[in-house]
Amino acid sequence: MTIQLFGADIRTELELPYADNGIIAGFPSPAQDYMSETIDLNRDLIKHPASTFYGRVVGDSMSGEGITEGDILVIDKSIEPRNGDLAVCCLDGEFTLKRLRFGKSNNKLWLMPSNPRYSPIEVSGSDNFSVWGIVLYTIKANRRRRL
Repeated sequence: MTIQLFGADIRTELELPYADNGIIAGFPSPAQDYMSETIDLNRDLIKHPASTFYGRVVGDSMSGEGITEGDILVIDKSIEPRNGDLAVCCLDGEFTLKRLRFGKSNNKLWLMPSNPRYSPIEVSGSDNFSVWGIVLYTIKANRRRRL
């Protein structure tokens, strides 16, 4: 799985109507016709503008988590990686998207795919490796293409 990277441009504002009472996954509420709140995705999704980037997913190694090709990731490079984080990593010059798993007793680092067709990757001391950024949000299209 690779990532196409794009800078985050937060110079503009776009306030969109926001259902502040939540979205009911059952019968619709008549109150939803009177939405007065707005949300600005730049303001609400990007906390560190200078270190935030968007990435478009290429590949299917994280499909078990519902992350599929074409999804857009909001990636923050300023966040310290922790065990279990979804991370964009640079391994031997190539970007990859995986969950981080730190070994408890042996100080090993594993990059974990969620698609069973892919094997975990053990990061060794001889690898050219860095955690490039931590994924905070995934934006995906839910409408399926017509055939």
